[in-house]
Amino acid sequence: MQFLKILFWCLLAFIAAVATIGNWTTVPIKLWGGLIADVNLPLLLLVTFLLGLVPTMLYNHAIRWRLRQRLATCERQLAELRMPRPEPVVVATPGEPVTVTPGIV
Repeated sequence: MQFLKILFWCLLAFIAAVATIGNWTTVPIKLWGGLIADVNLPLLLLVTFLLGLVPTMLYNHAIRWRLRQRLATCERQLAELRMPRPEPVVVATPGEPVTVTPGIV
């Protein structure tokens, strides 16, 4: 299975390299103040891809972190509820009747 994963990533890298070589042209980008930047097309595509990926990934990590915190809180509360409670201690003098009310500690 590891071999197939490595083969897949190598094939994907090869396809990306061929596409990069085939599209290696400069693209003029008009900036403020009349400036023009000549950027290679593969670099421009990589930057736009990362501009879309990074905020989405940060949002996903924040949601996962929040859900992990909520799950940890619920697990702690559940562990506290499962802990055995000590039995009530009743101290009585000899000869005195003892009444224990169930449910009251």
